[in-house]
Amino acid sequence: MSTILTGAVRYGYAPLMLIGVNGAGIASAAAGASKLWLLALLGAAIGLSFTAEAAVPYRTDWNTGTDVGRDATHSAVNETLILTSVAAIPALAALIPGNGAWPHHWPLPAEVVLAVIIADAGITLVHYASHKIGALWRFHAVHHSVKRMYGLNGLMKHPLH
Repeated sequence: MSTILTGAVRYGYAPLMLIGVNGAGIASAAAGASKLWLLALLGAAIGLSFTAEAAVPYRTDWNTGTDVGRDATHSAVNETLILTSVAAIPALAALIPGNGAWPHHWPLPAEVVLAVIIADAGITLVHYASHKIGALWRFHAVHHSVKRMYGLNGLMKHPLH
C-alpha cells in the first residue's frame, strides 16, 4: 500500500467515522428516513472498520491468530444482548414517563450531543466502577484478557457485564 494511501487510512479513518458516518446517521434520522438506512450505515461502518484494520494494522502480528472464533461468539452474544436492551428502551419509557424531561424542542443534533454525553458518562462511570469494585472486576476482567488488539475482540466481555 502506498504511503499516501496508508496515511489517508490512518489519519482519515477517525474523522470519517465520527463526522461522516455519525453525520450521515443524524441526517438520515432528521430527514425521517427508514430505520433500515441506519442498519445499512452500521453495516458499512463495520465493513469499513475491518477493511481499514486489515489494510493498515497498528501491529501486523495482531491481524493473525486463532481466537477469531471465540471473539466472534462473544461479539454475537454480547451485541445481541445490547440490541435487546436498546429495543427495551421504548417499553421502559412508556412504563416510566419522564414528564417531559427530555428537551424535544432542541434541534436534533443538539439532542444527539446530549444523548452521547449522558451515555458516555454512564459508560465511563460503569467502567471506572468495574475497575474499583471487586465483584464487578471479575466480570470486567474478561475484557482485559485479550492478548492482541483488533476490532472484533474489543467487543469481548462477560455477558452479565
